[in-house]
Amino acid sequence: MQVIHDALKSADLPYGAIATIGNYDGIHRGQLEVLGRVVQRARRASVQAVAITFEPHPVSILRPESAPLLLTPGSQRETLLAAAGIQVLLIIRFNQDFARTEPEQFVREFLHGAMALKEIHVGSTFAFGKQRRGNAHLLERLGAELGFKAFGIDEVLHRGEVISSTRIRRAISEGEVELAMELLGRPYSLHGTIARGDRMGMRLGWPTINLLPDNEQLPIDGVYTSRVRIPSVPGIFDCVTNVGTRPTVYENYQRVVESHILDFNSDVYGEQVEIQFFRRLREERIFTTVMDLSAQIGRDVEATREYFVARRRLEQQPGNVE
Repeated sequence: MQVIHDALKSADLPYGAIATIGNYDGIHRGQLEVLGRVVQRARRASVQAVAITFEPHPVSILRPESAPLLLTPGSQRETLLAAAGIQVLLIIRFNQDFARTEPEQFVREFLHGAMALKEIHVGSTFAFGKQRRGNAHLLERLGAELGFKAFGIDEVLHRGEVISSTRIRRAISEGEVELAMELLGRPYSLHGTIARGDRMGMRLGWPTINLLPDNEQLPIDGVYTSRVRIPSVPGIFDCVTNVGTRPTVYENYQRVVESHILDFNSDVYGEQVEIQFFRRLREERIFTTVMDLSAQIGRDVEATREYFVARRRLEQQPGNVE
């Protein structure tokens, strides 16, 4: 996938494409519905499928005190968009000047004038431009005038409620990673670098990797069944992940993300990895002794083994695909 930064100033924009525009944080099932239509329509028309998005998140500029914690850092978002079939990602630098752009001007000068879009597909509630006056209806009106087609796509519901990045953030912040997985269509994952820790896990008998996450949104403190993907090692490995401050062994310690990988013994310090979250086993709590903590970790490991044995059995049944 080609990525064009500072797209408003680029002389290398795709021409005559079919596009979508939005924040695209998370790349959840609702967003995938829009992306899928763009990709399908672009293939039929033999043109490029394009996604247009913003950096930083507009709310971080317009209302910094309300800025959301991002679900997907830039590199992860790019990977997910490419996997969805997007061929070109245009990143618009969002600042106060751009926020004052009239939506009609943006459509006439950029979407039509610079890109000559054939079609644009957006979520039915998407808003853009000065005072958020731009929407699907405005795109449809200007499209009829300028010669492109615009489509507002209905939001996707799950359990009667709209799937949104906000809803996913709430689920993750409350430890409901199974709900987040249903909304995303995949497990929520943290990406980052494995750093050297204090080797406390090794002293407890449960060696861990310590993640420096790129994601802003972390699950609530607790212990989770999880999986880790390490590029240098084939396959994906079951693990137990603790998010928290390790109150049994430290007082007022920094928040960490550490994982004990089941049946794993390789040195992977410094590598970029992905940790996927499947279920919250329990809250993080203080134990009377480190021996009690070690025994509980053993129980967490067994619970994780049982979870993934059952999950693999379910995945192997006809009609079930992970």
